[in-house]
Amino acid sequence: MAEVKRVERPLSPHLQIYRPQLTSFTSILTRITGNALIVGVLLAVWWLLAAATSPAYFELANAVATSWFGDLIFTLSAWALWYHYLAGLRHLYFDAGKGLDIETAEKLGMGMIVGSVVLTIITLILV
Repeated sequence: MAEVKRVERPLSPHLQIYRPQLTSFTSILTRITGNALIVGVLLAVWWLLAAATSPAYFELANAVATSWFGDLIFTLSAWALWYHYLAGLRHLYFDAGKGLDIETAEKLGMGMIVGSVVLTIITLILV
């Protein structure tokens, strides 16, 4: 039997070899925002349940929800909601077989990022 020469190489693309692209970043961020929306929903549900439970418990939940921490959670949730919504629209566009070239995919990715920030600011102004 011939001896097999083992070549030392990484098992998967490593950060020294693989350069993260905007399209991979937006894909990963879509998954993260989808899961992160749970935090805002849990805070809102806790606030509603506290309102139905007792005035003392509602005071605690309301203090947390209206504090800087609650404002941060709800603001990030609004951004995540808009980002995830725009990612869904982009996905529908891709499913139609359009925009699959690299240049268009990168433009759509940048549009998702900028659009989600702009829509979040508009939401905060209106609410």
